[in-house]
Order: sequence, then structure tokens, then C-alpha cells
Amino acid sequence: MIDQSVERRPAIQAAPEGRQPNKRVLIRLEGLTKVYDEGDMHHMVLDELNREFYAGEFVCLLGKSGSGKSTLLNLISGIDAPSHGHVVIYQDSEAVRLTALTEHERTLFRRRNIGIVFQFFNLIPTLTVLENVMLPLELNGEAGASRRAQQLLDRVELGNRLQTYPDKLSGGEQQRVAIARALAHDPLLILADEPTGNLDEDTGNTVLTLLLELTRDAGKTLFMATHAPEVARLADRVLHLDHGKLVIDENGH
Repeated sequence: MIDQSVERRPAIQAAPEGRQPNKRVLIRLEGLTKVYDEGDMHHMVLDELNREFYAGEFVCLLGKSGSGKSTLLNLISGIDAPSHGHVVIYQDSEAVRLTALTEHERTLFRRRNIGIVFQFFNLIPTLTVLENVMLPLELNGEAGASRRAQQLLDRVELGNRLQTYPDKLSGGEQQRVAIARALAHDPLLILADEPTGNLDEDTGNTVLTLLLELTRDAGKTLFMATHAPEVARLADRVLHLDHGKLVIDENGH
């Protein structure tokens, strides 16, 4: 449930002009704070983050375990709610303030607008490869789910495994299915939480290359949390989190 201490404002507002010319703001963090209560102790996970991110950017989140990377992705996706502050996502000409939405409304917004790639794939074991990729389309009531899913599976070179179940796939193949699923419903934003963390180096590099190629071809914004500094060389923007604070925000490449 949403923390009742969070200030509630209208969920829909007019989108602002970006601070940088010719760039459209997609995400705005306003004083974003997350605190976990552990008995009498208060654990500050994210501390007053204020940032804007732009459509089409590849943003790499670096930091040690416990630095707040996964928590930030969970707040941006609406899976979790902040203790204070706001996440605003700009959809066309309007701004959606996630903290003004109910948990159910956040779920619907995420289902329609955000694709997520998890470290451990999170495929549904009782569904085939094709059915896993079709699922977000069917949940949104979109027509042509099978055709769209097959096209994406062809792109990730799994068009010959449509009726295979996840337990018959390698880790790299499962992550390729997860990437296709994340892109299936044409989301505004892709969030990837350590997408290569459960793969060997060669397989991880192949999956990373594929993820970047597909998201850039589709013009999507990609947020990726990782421990691997070499990934930062491929990013448009690199954020370093340390004890819940953004200590570095720099251009990539």
C-alpha cells in the first residue's frame, strides 16, 4: 500500500519543457526517498533523489549491493511506493504522478507502459515460450498477440522454440525470451535489474548486446542496474549510487 505520509497530488499534469534543448523529459524524480523500518531502526535506502531522465536514453545504474539500485527501479516501475517524494512519468503530453495512483492503478500503468527484465528471468514455467511473450499483450487486451510475439522471438533467434517450455531452455535462452516479453507491449520504458547477473560472461555479453540493439532500434528508454562498470561504457548516462545517494551523474561513452 502507498505510504500515507506521501503527499497526494493530481495523478495527471501537463508535461514540462526539458532542461536540455531538443530532449523530451520521460521521468522526473522529486525528492524521492525510501526508508525501511526495522524495529526501532530506520534504514535509509534512497535519500532525496532529484533528477530528470530523457526519452531514448540508456541509463546505467552502478553501485554495490545494497546501494539502492533495485529499490530505485522498483519505485520507477511502481512495484513499490516511496516513503516521501514522487516519481513522475510523462506519457505523450501528460504527466502521470505514480504516487497519486492506487496500487491497482500503478499495476495497470506498469502493465501498459513498462517492460521489466529480471535477473532470474521470471518466466512462467507452465507456459510455452510463445505464451510467455504473448502474456503482456493478452493482459492488455491487444489484438494480434501471437503474431507480435512470434516476430519478437524471431528477433531474439528463438523462432524455432515457440512451443518449448522454459525448463528446456538454457539461461541465455530464457533471458532472451524475457527480453522479448518486456518489449512485446511496446512500452515507454524498459527496466533491467542485473539482466546478465545469472549468466556466464560470454552468454551475458550476447544478451546485453541483444537488449541494447532491440531497445535502441525501438527508440526505448532503458534503465539498467548492474555491478559491471564495463556496461557503463555503452550507456548514454551513468549514475553511481552509494548508500542511497547519487554521488555521480555523468555522460557515458
